[in-house]
Amino acid sequence: MAFPKIGNMAPAFSLLDQDGNKVSLKQFRDEKNVVLYFYPKAMTPGCTVQACGIRDSKKELSKLKTVVLGVSPDPVARLGRFIDKQELNFSLLSDEDHAITDKYGAWGLKKFMGREFMGVLRTTFLIGKDGRLKHVMDKVKTKSHHDDVITLIKDLGLHKS
Repeated sequence: MAFPKIGNMAPAFSLLDQDGNKVSLKQFRDEKNVVLYFYPKAMTPGCTVQACGIRDSKKELSKLKTVVLGVSPDPVARLGRFIDKQELNFSLLSDEDHAITDKYGAWGLKKFMGREFMGVLRTTFLIGKDGRLKHVMDKVKTKSHHDDVITLIKDLGLHKS
């Protein structure tokens, strides 16, 4: 499946967060830029590195008028444990049926250790305050993801609007 087109409105969603609260893209409209990142599974090494980098960058992201939302097919309870264990300071959203992951084109064929299977393609979407998709990061490096996101927000001038 293809990614949504840059410049178009980002696909709408409402998903449950780690506390069972409904979070919708529209609630950030005109207020915050949104970094929507899709990751395969909570509490795995790569996903933990990626999440902790974002956690440690929260202050800078806030200064850039940006909120981060992580999306995975994990159930709500697992997301809560991940947040508690890693002391994460941003919301994780449960997309168990991967409907939103599909909508964003972040569900697809993966290869691991000679095996092929369907799963989450680690992908990040930058969405402006106007609700439009500004950038797609499909070559995500877990160790530098937070720095790469901050650089893109600045380069795209999203923090100025």
